[in-house]
Amino acid sequence: MISLLEKQQPNRQTPERQARSGAPVIEARDLIKRFFGVTVLDQISMTLAPGEVRALLGENGAGKSTMINLLSGVHHPDGGEILMDGKPVRFATPLEADHAGISVIRQELSLFPDLSVAEAVFAGHLPTKRFGLIDWSYMREATRKALARLELSIDVRSPVASLSVAEQQMVEIARALTRQSRIVIMDEPTASLSPKEVVHLGEIIQQLSSDGVAILYVSHRLDEVRAFCETYTVLRDGKAISEGKVSETDIPSLIRDMAGRDVEIGNRGAARQAGKTILDVRNLSSKSHGRGGKMVKDVSFSMHEGEVLALAGIVGAGRTETARMIFGLDPIGGGEMYLDGEPFVPRTPGDAMRAGIGYVSEDRKDLSILPQRSVHENFVLTRPVPGKAAGRIDWSGERALLETYRDQLGIRATSLSAPIATLSGGNQQKVVLARWIARQPRVLIVDEPTRGIDVGAKEDVHDLIRKIAAEGVAILLISSDMPEVLALADRVQTLFEGRVTGEFPIADTSSEMLMERMTRHD
Repeated sequence: MISLLEKQQPNRQTPERQARSGAPVIEARDLIKRFFGVTVLDQISMTLAPGEVRALLGENGAGKSTMINLLSGVHHPDGGEILMDGKPVRFATPLEADHAGISVIRQELSLFPDLSVAEAVFAGHLPTKRFGLIDWSYMREATRKALARLELSIDVRSPVASLSVAEQQMVEIARALTRQSRIVIMDEPTASLSPKEVVHLGEIIQQLSSDGVAILYVSHRLDEVRAFCETYTVLRDGKAISEGKVSETDIPSLIRDMAGRDVEIGNRGAARQAGKTILDVRNLSSKSHGRGGKMVKDVSFSMHEGEVLALAGIVGAGRTETARMIFGLDPIGGGEMYLDGEPFVPRTPGDAMRAGIGYVSEDRKDLSILPQRSVHENFVLTRPVPGKAAGRIDWSGERALLETYRDQLGIRATSLSAPIATLSGGNQQKVVLARWIARQPRVLIVDEPTRGIDVGAKEDVHDLIRKIAAEGVAILLISSDMPEVLALADRVQTLFEGRVTGEFPIADTSSEMLMERMTRHD
């Protein structure tokens, strides 16, 4: 990923950019925020000048989301103040902040699923013509132009619910592009994007910066920070640890500031020896054009004991659609699957689970968690602990198992009885991973397993995936993070527009080779 970004992104630290300064468009002064008596932000100060691209960094729970919520009117500070153009402001609602020129692209997608793409883009800013009538033609045309700027071709009349997570992420970005925004806050905007889309987003960021838009860029992907950002601020445990120019620091230093310790990244671990074939997929095709009009066509691969097979592709390649058919979420239109040599036709997720298949979805919010239920209740959704006699639930056994994974994965939760929605996105994902791992599946599909997870926790998850594979589980990895693919996979298969374009042992490939196969048919 680093080489791809550095090769395709211009150097942000140009003399012109360094010379650009002036009064901040927005300033946070000694912000304090408490929840239930716990201080989650402790006297944080930060500025953003017109055209500045500042990275906001920190592990899960460091206070980044709280900072975003204060700046965008979701929460109000308990101390300190926020200034725009040198004048104190206090937004009563997020809509007030939006109208003041602050756009937020959130990690947890906030689009209304039943609206059309065009309606979602203009929600809260519906254009009108004479007599107050909604200008539908303008709205659709402006949406098409914004999506074209992102090189995304989808029907703007399609419901948001029909789009993949990556496409919804692009629609969130398009929303910001249609606003007359003075400040754009991007919270993990590339979490579901492929390297090609990440590079293109970098070009959009440069254009916005050149137009004088201030950007606060929140990401755990430090190679993107190096490529896109001019300045940085690191938070840890609610305190500002460091700040400065990106050109004057390096990734190991940023990681130490974020984690408070040294963290090794990108380690492949010991080579694995694949065992017997568990799942054989032959000429798999989707029944219809499915979500967002995408079609899977004649996809074939085999999965072996103790092996990690990665599916790599850009948005719309058909990776997630393939996984959903294997897990019984979507109907199969053609082809065959064999599990241990026997025909396998999962009609429901229950069929797949009983066959020993687990699935960690890319769509954590809608498909993986029950937000208002406790951490404990979310963990036991897949019944990882057998019940006692007479069908009684083994509460103590469930609790003990969850505590084990809490320690192994570093799940940060004030209480396992608290709603899972109170956890950061990264910690929610750890609970979801623990849930499936505890079932000891034979095949585990992990779709964007480290989406929204900080660099330290990402290595914990990588180590855990390696450990699961070493115990004989066949793993299907879907990831838009190219270094993750190269670090975890034994084999990688590339897809483009629903078709297989190549398959390689990971030892014989590179980021550049994969990108070439991910963007063409032959």
